[in-house]
Formats: sequence, structure tokens, C-alpha cells
Amino acid sequence: MAKNEDKTLEVACPDCGAMIRIDASTGSVISHTPAPRKRTFEDLETAARAMREQDERKESIFRQSVDAERNKADLLEKKFAEALRKAKDAPEGRPLREFDLD
Repeated sequence: MAKNEDKTLEVACPDCGAMIRIDASTGSVISHTPAPRKRTFEDLETAARAMREQDERKESIFRQSVDAERNKADLLEKKFAEALRKAKDAPEGRPLREFDLD
């Protein structure tokens, strides 16, 4: 019998750049080395600026929601008044059904 050689394949992931070691005979993954992580920001000043911009966006969204909540009661009153006006203008009596028209 021929002696089985222990062959392994090293494959680089095309998406993330991680190195994967695969056993050639079984096709199973032996080890995985993740790709080095890239820095999100070049320096501390860029990171601080991004944090300030994110805080400003959060504050703006919060202010919009507070304004919407303040105007919610007025909006509901206007909708109710419009629905009441439509109900008064509608003819009285039973509504017509499709099979009543036959």
C-alpha cells in the first residue's frame, strides 16, 4: 500500500482575505486565520468628527419626533373634525349593498 501523504491546501478568501486551510483528502476545514481588520478611521480627529456628526443627526431626529408629538393632538383634532363633517354630509339611512341593487 502506498503511504498516504498528509496534503493540505491553503486558500485565500476572495471576499474578506482570510486564509483557510483545507485537508485535501477529506475536504474539511482544518484551520481559519481571519484577515487583519482595517481601521475605520485614519486618525483620532476624524473619529471625533464622525462622532460629533452622528450626535447632531441623533439630536435632529429627536427634535423632529418631539415636534411631531406636540402637533399630534392638533392633527388628530383636525382629522376628527373632518370625519365628523363627512358623517354629517352623508345621507342618512342604511347603506346600499351590492346585492340590494339586483
